[in-house]
Amino acid sequence: MPMRLHFTPDDLLASRFAISPLWETQEAVRTLRRPDRHGYHPRWLRRIEATGQPLDLAPIWLLMPHRGHSPDWLGPPPIGPAASFAEEIAAVRAADPDAARAEMLTALGHTPGAADTALGRALLADPARAVRDVADLLERAWQVLVEPDWPRLRALLEADVAHHSRRLADIGLGALLGELDRRMVWANTTLTVAFHGEHERQLDGRGLVLMPSVFSWPDVIGGHDPPWQPTLVYPVRGIGGLWSGDPAAPERGRAALARLLGANRAAVLAALDESASTTALAQRLGLAPSSVSAHLIALRDAGLLTARRYGHRVLYERTPLGMALLSGGE
Repeated sequence: MPMRLHFTPDDLLASRFAISPLWETQEAVRTLRRPDRHGYHPRWLRRIEATGQPLDLAPIWLLMPHRGHSPDWLGPPPIGPAASFAEEIAAVRAADPDAARAEMLTALGHTPGAADTALGRALLADPARAVRDVADLLERAWQVLVEPDWPRLRALLEADVAHHSRRLADIGLGALLGELDRRMVWANTTLTVAFHGEHERQLDGRGLVLMPSVFSWPDVIGGHDPPWQPTLVYPVRGIGGLWSGDPAAPERGRAALARLLGANRAAVLAALDESASTTALAQRLGLAPSSVSAHLIALRDAGLLTARRYGHRVLYERTPLGMALLSGGE
């Protein structure tokens, strides 16, 4: 069932890109409870485990139903295109307690029995304290889970925004929206997103915040009800090479892959640090496009790559299995 976002000419002018360290913190917390996301972040998970710093994330997790509404005040739209965590957490701390309680009640209602637990009752009984405590916990989660890696995360997110900004200049916002992810389709001033649940949204001139995300990967997430500016979070480009840190690991991985798959097929897999087309890979590797195409199909059929249409091109990127195979278990 889809989510449909209906644009006016004013919405096309008011839409913008943004990067949010607060959002990445919130989604990093969620990812710890989402095994389906773990394959995209193995080095990060090992770093978190190695720190041994205890974090009681239960209050935040309780407000994060697997399916359903999470409170908007936990992750309001970024103030600007690249707001700092300090600026964003200040907005969380400024949440109105009555509005926060209403949103918490909705969120808890999406997890059967959550509102009747001791923790759920405590959150609802004193929403002003709940806002303070959850904000403090989010700040601690930022310090432990995200801040040590923020320079590399921010670089990847900024590269994504730069890439899509260039595409925006070439083809306009309507066409760009259809390119951000294969689950998005733009037609007749309406953006339709493959989504869980049926959602209709008139943007009414407020525009749309477009936000790439690392820890939301591979999900597309729509959010924020009035008075917040509507936001659409999409998977960042280039996640395949994000967590490579040991300079020797890629070479070890390529050598092992060459023995397993053959040199050219291993080279194709290794070259996909970010998504790329057959033509781009052929030029990069100095191979015939027909040969690269055959390797890509074989790698895709083996579950090591996925393919998605991006405008008139088909782009390939590694799956978690492909990432793990390339890293050689590092």
